[in-house]
Amino acid sequence: MAGRSKRTFTEDFRRFFIRGLAILLPSVMTLWILVMAYRFVETNIGEPINQAVRFVILQTLPRVLDEENQFQPEWFVVTIEMIAKEDRLRREANLPELTERRLRTELRQRNFKHWWDQHWYLRLVGMGIAIILIYLVGVMLRGIIGRRIYAKAEEVFTRLPIFKQIYPSVKRVVEFAFGEEKVKFNRVVLLQYPRVGIWSLGLVTGPPMRIVQEASPDEMLTIFVPSSPTPFTGYTVTVRRDETVELGITVDEALRFTVSGGVLLPESQQGATGVSMLEAHHGGLRDDRPESSASDEDPPPGQEVQQDPA
Repeated sequence: MAGRSKRTFTEDFRRFFIRGLAILLPSVMTLWILVMAYRFVETNIGEPINQAVRFVILQTLPRVLDEENQFQPEWFVVTIEMIAKEDRLRREANLPELTERRLRTELRQRNFKHWWDQHWYLRLVGMGIAIILIYLVGVMLRGIIGRRIYAKAEEVFTRLPIFKQIYPSVKRVVEFAFGEEKVKFNRVVLLQYPRVGIWSLGLVTGPPMRIVQEASPDEMLTIFVPSSPTPFTGYTVTVRRDETVELGITVDEALRFTVSGGVLLPESQQGATGVSMLEAHHGGLRDDRPESSASDEDPPPGQEVQQDPA
């Protein structure tokens, strides 16, 4: 028996590099997504609100505090020397001349912005105000008047060009992810969809519509078949209960399986062949071929096929 060939440094490096990348990449990607999401919210929501807060303070404080008030903030104080220096710099730069009042206002704005940036925690003011405003909007829309106003505004928005093509789809995704009346999946099953022989993973949402159940003597189920890699979309089908295979996995495991395209197998379903798993849950595969196809099979040995006389 020949001995095993020794792996080269290149092979070991490639193997351990891929192993380390597989371990670190999910964590790094998760942190990157969270950081980018925070930066997006801070830049597009938090900072505009912070600018509005600074504007309100700059417009309100001079009306509350006079020039001789001893409780003035440090950034609020603008001396004659500071005004003269700013006026000289503007003349040297060939900038338009401003009145003393306008120079004082600009210096206060600049000092206030510098003071604000030195205190990092003040950046969270905009985020806090945004959270409060979203909460108040939710409270307002809970009432009858708020719902009517929202319905009217939504009706106007859905008539706008381009907007009306995008808004309905985005709204369905957001309501699915954040809506209060979430879809409650009872369990995870396998079903033969979109045709016999192709097994798809489905999430049982509940009983079918009444007209469907009344038309069938068998117990029916309504099942949502999610698509990969975005499980927010998919197909809703109604099938007989005995045509489904119960899976002992959670909804989270099923969604991870769908999002990953079947790469992330649930632990309870690893290492088993498809036939043995289905037989264990379903009592064997049922022949779903039409009954007429049985006559096309070859007869057992020793038997002749009797034909009607012409």
